Amino acid sequence: MRARRVLCVTGIAVLAGTACTMQRRVPQSSSFAADDHMADMTAADMAAPRIVRRNDAQGVPGLPPSASTAKARIDASPRHGEWVKIPWEAGSKDSLMAWIVYPETSRPHTPVVVIVHEIFGLQTWIRGVADQVAADGFIAIAPDLLSRVRGGASADELPADSAVKLIRGVTPAERNMGITAAAGYAMSQPSAEHKYAVMGFCWGGYTTWGYATNEGTSGFSGGIAYYGLPYMDDAVPNVDSLKKIKVPMMLLSGSKDARIGAAMPAVDSMMHALHKEYFGKNYEGAIHGFARAQDDPKAQRDPAEEQANLAAIKDAWPRTVAFLKKHLGM
Repeated sequence: MRARRVLCVTGIAVLAGTACTMQRRVPQSSSFAADDHMADMTAADMAAPRIVRRNDAQGVPGLPPSASTAKARIDASPRHGEWVKIPWEAGSKDSLMAWIVYPETSRPHTPVVVIVHEIFGLQTWIRGVADQVAADGFIAIAPDLLSRVRGGASADELPADSAVKLIRGVTPAERNMGITAAAGYAMSQPSAEHKYAVMGFCWGGYTTWGYATNEGTSGFSGGIAYYGLPYMDDAVPNVDSLKKIKVPMMLLSGSKDARIGAAMPAVDSMMHALHKEYFGKNYEGAIHGFARAQDDPKAQRDPAEEQANLAAIKDAWPRTVAFLKKHLGM
């Protein structure tokens, strides 16, 4: 049977219906704080990414694109992706901007993956990741959690340095609310299943941990953090926060990210001691941001590092898809 495209319904009527779906419990904020996270970030983590454009365009099939191949991947995608405006919560006049991509599938109901952007805001690369998540069979939605602090919902991509300055103004409660709103919108679509996972990168990985400690909302089934740690106090995991986690979690990082690499053994130990369903892997030779970088040539990197980054995403992405399929029931 020919694969059919998951139907997408837009317009005022859907937004009104979506507002009703937002009448779920919104997770309360935890002790996760943006300033705490950013205080531990290195200058390299905070620097705007330097993208080198290449002519091979679309990257490695079956993997998310690198930063330099994301636009070409989106432009060539056979899947339907679009910008949507979502109420932050029922009755809210503020709009949350999000990029949603629908898979081509014969499944009657499809689970959802919410993708949380890096400290650089919702950039083209994250939209490329969303396209790959949809290619792997899920409804993918990437909310712009800067929608409020940037002075209105817009599809315009912010410069990385501007996004970094604004991101301090996004509170833990707003992050959780935005993820819940995005998940609710996607799960309200006609062919969606009422199950979702959250996956984030860097600031988004840390935000994924924060969301998990607040239990999410109905249908929340798992979290994946790419090089993002839970709240840390003197390099020791906050036990009270980790105790609250009720869903499976996965942490994927690179050994050249010294801060996360140093903390991972404590996170691993604590999660296992708390009998949480958890998997962590630190990829030898890979850098912070290896999923974005992959094998793109940059002046400050050597060929061995490029190979390590590509090797890391080649292992990490199949693990990601397997995790999602297992815990979202595919």
